[in-house]
Amino acid sequence: MSTSTSLLIDPARLSALLGEAAKRFNVIALAECESTNTLLLDRAADGAGSGTVLVTDRQTAGRGSRGRHWMASPESSLTFSVLWAFPGGLERLSGLSLAVGVAVVRALENCGASGVMLKWPNDILHGHAKLGGILVELHAEPDSAMAVVGIGLNLRLPETIGAPSVAALPAAALEQIVPALPERHVLFAQLLAELAVAFDRFAADGFAALRDDWHARHAWQDRPVRLLRDGRVEKEGICAGADADGALLVRTPDGIERCLSGDVSLRPL
Repeated sequence: MSTSTSLLIDPARLSALLGEAAKRFNVIALAECESTNTLLLDRAADGAGSGTVLVTDRQTAGRGSRGRHWMASPESSLTFSVLWAFPGGLERLSGLSLAVGVAVVRALENCGASGVMLKWPNDILHGHAKLGGILVELHAEPDSAMAVVGIGLNLRLPETIGAPSVAALPAAALEQIVPALPERHVLFAQLLAELAVAFDRFAADGFAALRDDWHARHAWQDRPVRLLRDGRVEKEGICAGADADGALLVRTPDGIERCLSGDVSLRPL
Protein backbone atom coordinates (compact mmCIF):
# COMPACT_ATOMS: atom_id res chain seq x y z
CA MET A 1 0.00 0.00 0.00
CA SER A 2 1.09 3.56 -0.68
CA THR A 3 2.10 5.66 2.30
CA SER A 4 1.04 9.16 3.20
CA THR A 5 1.22 11.60 6.09
CA SER A 6 -1.12 14.20 7.59
CA LEU A 7 -4.16 12.79 5.80
CA LEU A 8 -7.33 11.40 7.32
CA ILE A 9 -6.45 7.93 6.04
CA ASP A 10 -3.01 6.42 6.62
CA PRO A 11 -2.62 3.47 4.21
CA ALA A 12 -0.05 1.76 6.47
CA ARG A 13 -2.43 1.81 9.41
CA LEU A 14 -5.24 0.58 7.18
CA SER A 15 -3.05 -2.27 5.93
CA ALA A 16 -2.44 -3.47 9.48
CA LEU A 17 -6.18 -3.60 10.12
CA LEU A 18 -6.88 -5.48 6.89
CA GLY A 19 -4.41 -8.26 7.61
CA GLU A 20 -4.17 -10.80 4.77
CA ALA A 21 -6.78 -8.88 2.77
CA ALA A 22 -4.33 -5.97 2.48
CA LYS A 23 -2.51 -7.88 -0.27
CA ARG A 24 -5.53 -7.39 -2.52
CA PHE A 25 -5.54 -3.61 -2.33
CA ASN A 26 -3.26 -0.71 -3.22
CA VAL A 27 -4.66 2.23 -1.28
CA ILE A 28 -3.69 5.74 -2.36
CA ALA A 29 -4.74 8.56 -0.05
CA LEU A 30 -5.23 12.08 -1.42
CA ALA A 31 -5.80 15.40 0.28
CA GLU A 32 -8.21 16.55 -2.44
CA CYS A 33 -9.48 15.64 -5.88
CA GLU A 34 -12.44 16.52 -8.05
CA SER A 35 -13.83 12.98 -8.18
CA THR A 36 -12.27 9.70 -7.07
CA ASN A 37 -14.26 7.85 -9.73
CA THR A 38 -13.13 10.13 -12.56
CA LEU A 39 -9.50 9.99 -11.45
CA LEU A 40 -9.56 6.22 -11.05
CA LEU A 41 -11.16 5.73 -14.47
CA ASP A 42 -8.28 7.75 -15.93
CA ARG A 43 -5.75 5.63 -14.04
CA ALA A 44 -7.47 2.43 -15.21
CA ALA A 45 -7.05 3.60 -18.80
CA ASP A 46 -3.35 4.15 -18.02
CA GLY A 47 -2.95 0.62 -16.67
CA ALA A 48 -3.76 0.80 -12.95
CA GLY A 49 -4.22 -2.66 -11.51
CA SER A 50 -7.21 -4.36 -9.95
CA GLY A 51 -7.45 -3.49 -6.27
CA THR A 52 -6.33 0.12 -6.70
CA VAL A 53 -8.20 2.31 -4.21
CA LEU A 54 -8.36 6.10 -4.18
CA VAL A 55 -9.57 7.75 -0.98
CA THR A 56 -9.73 11.49 -0.56
CA ASP A 57 -10.18 13.87 2.33
CA ARG A 58 -12.06 16.32 0.14
CA GLN A 59 -13.93 15.70 -3.09
CA THR A 60 -14.81 18.89 -4.94
CA ALA A 61 -16.81 17.60 -7.92
CA GLY A 62 -18.07 14.16 -6.94
CA ARG A 63 -20.63 12.54 -9.18
CA GLY A 64 -23.65 10.45 -8.24
CA SER A 65 -26.02 8.51 -10.42
CA ARG A 66 -27.56 10.28 -13.43
CA GLY A 67 -25.01 13.09 -13.18
CA ARG A 68 -25.99 14.34 -9.73
CA HIS A 69 -23.30 16.04 -7.69
CA TRP A 70 -21.96 14.54 -4.48
CA MET A 71 -20.01 16.89 -2.24
CA ALA A 72 -17.73 15.38 0.41
CA SER A 73 -16.09 17.36 3.18
CA PRO A 74 -13.26 16.32 5.49
CA GLU A 75 -14.20 14.69 8.81
CA SER A 76 -17.92 14.45 7.98
CA SER A 77 -17.67 11.83 5.22
CA LEU A 78 -15.75 8.89 3.83
CA THR A 79 -15.34 8.95 0.06
CA PHE A 80 -13.39 6.43 -2.00
CA SER A 81 -13.32 4.42 -5.23
CA VAL A 82 -12.13 0.87 -5.89
CA LEU A 83 -10.94 -0.53 -9.22
CA TRP A 84 -11.69 -4.25 -9.62
CA ALA A 85 -11.26 -6.68 -12.51
CA PHE A 86 -13.91 -9.30 -13.28
CA PRO A 87 -13.60 -12.16 -15.77
CA GLY A 88 -15.65 -11.98 -18.95
CA GLY A 89 -17.29 -9.06 -20.67
CA LEU A 90 -19.13 -6.02 -19.37
CA GLU A 91 -22.47 -7.80 -19.70
CA ARG A 92 -21.51 -10.00 -16.74
CA LEU A 93 -21.49 -6.98 -14.42
CA SER A 94 -25.25 -6.46 -14.39
CA GLY A 95 -26.37 -6.03 -10.80
CA LEU A 96 -22.92 -5.11 -9.47
CA SER A 97 -24.14 -1.93 -7.73
CA LEU A 98 -26.66 -4.03 -5.78
CA ALA A 99 -23.95 -6.48 -4.72
CA VAL A 100 -21.83 -3.54 -3.55
CA GLY A 101 -24.77 -2.30 -1.50
CA VAL A 102 -24.91 -5.61 0.35
CA ALA A 103 -21.20 -5.34 1.17
CA VAL A 104 -21.57 -1.79 2.47
CA VAL A 105 -24.50 -2.66 4.73
CA ARG A 106 -22.67 -5.68 6.11
CA ALA A 107 -19.66 -3.53 6.93
CA LEU A 108 -21.85 -0.98 8.70
CA GLU A 109 -23.58 -3.76 10.63
CA ASN A 110 -20.15 -5.04 11.69
CA CYS A 111 -19.54 -1.56 13.12
CA GLY A 112 -22.73 -1.61 15.18
CA ALA A 113 -25.25 -0.02 12.81
CA SER A 114 -28.76 -1.38 12.57
CA GLY A 115 -31.69 -0.56 10.33
CA VAL A 116 -29.52 0.29 7.31
CA MET A 117 -31.38 -0.56 4.12
CA LEU A 118 -30.87 -0.38 0.36
CA LYS A 119 -32.84 1.45 -2.30
CA TRP A 120 -32.54 0.16 -5.86
CA PRO A 121 -30.15 0.56 -7.47
CA ASN A 122 -27.51 2.48 -5.52
CA ASP A 123 -28.72 4.34 -2.41
CA ILE A 124 -27.92 3.44 1.20
CA LEU A 125 -30.73 4.47 3.53
CA HIS A 126 -31.65 4.73 7.17
CA GLY A 127 -35.38 5.22 7.45
CA HIS A 128 -36.30 7.52 4.59
CA ALA A 129 -32.99 9.40 4.71
CA LYS A 130 -29.90 8.86 2.58
CA LEU A 131 -26.82 7.65 4.42
CA GLY A 132 -24.68 7.17 1.34
CA GLY A 133 -24.51 6.30 -2.31
CA ILE A 134 -22.80 4.02 -4.81
CA LEU A 135 -21.65 4.81 -8.34
CA VAL A 136 -20.37 1.99 -10.58
CA GLU A 137 -18.64 2.85 -13.84
CA LEU A 138 -17.09 0.35 -16.25
CA HIS A 139 -13.87 0.12 -18.22
CA ALA A 140 -13.40 -2.66 -20.78
CA GLU A 141 -10.16 -4.63 -21.09
CA PRO A 142 -9.37 -7.25 -23.79
CA ASP A 143 -9.88 -10.24 -21.47
CA SER A 144 -11.77 -8.77 -18.52
CA ALA A 145 -14.15 -6.07 -17.38
CA MET A 146 -12.90 -3.42 -14.97
CA ALA A 147 -15.34 -1.74 -12.62
CA VAL A 148 -14.71 1.49 -10.76
CA VAL A 149 -16.88 1.38 -7.66
CA GLY A 150 -17.35 4.73 -5.94
CA ILE A 151 -18.80 4.91 -2.43
CA GLY A 152 -19.68 7.96 -0.37
CA LEU A 153 -20.87 7.73 3.23
CA ASN A 154 -22.05 10.47 5.58
CA LEU A 155 -20.30 10.02 8.92
CA ARG A 156 -21.59 13.22 10.46
CA LEU A 157 -24.12 15.75 9.26
CA PRO A 158 -22.47 19.07 8.42
CA GLU A 159 -23.85 22.20 10.02
CA THR A 160 -25.26 23.19 6.64
CA ILE A 161 -26.57 20.71 4.09
CA GLY A 162 -25.45 21.16 0.50
CA ALA A 163 -27.48 22.29 -2.47
CA PRO A 164 -30.75 20.48 -3.21
CA SER A 165 -29.11 18.76 -6.20
CA VAL A 166 -26.98 16.66 -3.83
CA ALA A 167 -29.84 14.23 -3.22
CA ALA A 168 -33.60 14.02 -3.54
CA LEU A 169 -33.80 12.40 -0.09
CA PRO A 170 -33.00 14.02 3.26
CA ALA A 171 -29.55 13.20 4.62
CA ALA A 172 -28.67 10.77 7.40
CA ALA A 173 -25.32 10.20 9.07
CA LEU A 174 -23.66 7.16 10.61
CA GLU A 175 -23.16 8.93 13.94
CA GLN A 176 -26.96 8.99 14.32
CA ILE A 177 -27.37 5.21 14.16
CA VAL A 178 -24.39 3.69 16.00
CA PRO A 179 -23.63 3.74 19.74
CA ALA A 180 -20.21 5.25 18.94
CA LEU A 181 -18.88 6.39 15.57
CA PRO A 182 -16.19 3.89 14.52
CA GLU A 183 -12.68 5.16 14.00
CA ARG A 184 -12.22 6.01 10.32
CA HIS A 185 -9.58 3.35 9.61
CA VAL A 186 -11.64 0.64 11.33
CA LEU A 187 -14.69 1.52 9.23
CA PHE A 188 -12.68 1.70 6.01
CA ALA A 189 -11.07 -1.68 6.69
CA GLN A 190 -14.47 -3.25 7.26
CA LEU A 191 -15.75 -1.79 4.00
CA LEU A 192 -12.80 -3.02 1.94
CA ALA A 193 -12.90 -6.48 3.52
CA GLU A 194 -16.62 -6.90 2.81
CA LEU A 195 -16.18 -5.56 -0.72
CA ALA A 196 -13.52 -8.18 -1.44
CA VAL A 197 -15.85 -10.93 -0.27
CA ALA A 198 -18.74 -9.58 -2.35
CA PHE A 199 -16.55 -9.15 -5.43
CA ASP A 200 -15.40 -12.77 -5.17
CA ARG A 201 -18.96 -14.07 -4.89
CA PHE A 202 -20.09 -11.83 -7.73
CA ALA A 203 -17.20 -12.94 -9.97
CA ALA A 204 -18.15 -16.57 -9.42
CA ASP A 205 -21.94 -16.44 -9.68
CA GLY A 206 -23.07 -12.89 -10.50
CA PHE A 207 -25.67 -10.96 -8.54
CA ALA A 208 -27.68 -14.17 -8.03
CA ALA A 209 -25.17 -15.12 -5.31
CA LEU A 210 -26.12 -12.05 -3.26
CA ARG A 211 -29.74 -11.62 -4.27
CA ASP A 212 -31.25 -13.06 -1.07
CA ASP A 213 -28.98 -10.86 1.04
CA TRP A 214 -30.05 -7.82 -0.97
CA HIS A 215 -33.76 -8.65 -0.62
CA ALA A 216 -33.33 -8.94 3.16
CA ARG A 217 -32.08 -5.35 3.21
CA HIS A 218 -34.30 -3.89 0.49
CA ALA A 219 -36.15 -0.85 1.81
CA TRP A 220 -39.09 -1.00 -0.60
CA GLN A 221 -39.68 -4.78 -0.71
CA ASP A 222 -43.41 -5.57 -1.21
CA ARG A 223 -44.34 -1.90 -0.89
CA PRO A 224 -46.13 0.41 -3.33
CA VAL A 225 -43.63 2.26 -5.52
CA ARG A 226 -43.60 4.55 -8.49
CA LEU A 227 -40.84 4.53 -11.06
CA LEU A 228 -39.86 7.95 -12.37
CA ARG A 229 -37.97 8.77 -15.54
CA ASP A 230 -36.95 12.38 -16.21
CA GLY A 231 -39.26 13.43 -13.39
CA ARG A 232 -42.33 11.75 -14.86
CA VAL A 233 -44.13 8.65 -13.57
CA GLU A 234 -43.40 5.71 -15.83
CA LYS A 235 -44.76 2.79 -13.77
CA GLU A 236 -46.60 2.19 -10.54
CA GLY A 237 -47.04 -1.05 -8.67
CA ILE A 238 -45.80 -3.25 -5.85
CA CYS A 239 -42.06 -3.69 -5.64
CA ALA A 240 -41.24 -7.39 -6.02
CA GLY A 241 -37.49 -7.04 -5.53
CA ALA A 242 -34.78 -7.66 -8.12
CA ASP A 243 -34.13 -10.51 -10.52
CA ALA A 244 -30.88 -12.45 -10.88
CA ASP A 245 -29.52 -9.75 -13.22
CA GLY A 246 -30.30 -6.92 -10.80
CA ALA A 247 -33.30 -5.51 -12.68
CA LEU A 248 -36.06 -4.08 -10.49
CA LEU A 249 -39.28 -6.09 -10.54
CA VAL A 250 -42.57 -4.22 -10.24
CA ARG A 251 -45.90 -6.02 -9.97
CA THR A 252 -48.47 -4.10 -12.04
CA PRO A 253 -52.01 -4.94 -13.22
CA ASP A 254 -50.34 -6.25 -16.41
CA GLY A 255 -48.02 -8.59 -14.49
CA ILE A 256 -44.39 -8.43 -13.35
CA GLU A 257 -42.36 -5.83 -15.26
CA ARG A 258 -38.55 -5.53 -15.31
CA CYS A 259 -37.08 -2.05 -14.88
CA LEU A 260 -33.46 -1.43 -15.78
CA SER A 261 -33.17 2.28 -14.97
CA GLY A 262 -35.03 5.12 -13.31
CA ASP A 263 -35.65 6.67 -9.92
CA VAL A 264 -37.76 4.71 -7.44
CA SER A 265 -39.86 6.38 -4.78
CA LEU A 266 -42.52 5.23 -2.37
CA ARG A 267 -45.96 5.85 -3.82
CA PRO A 268 -48.08 8.06 -1.55
CA LEU A 269 -50.89 6.06 0.06
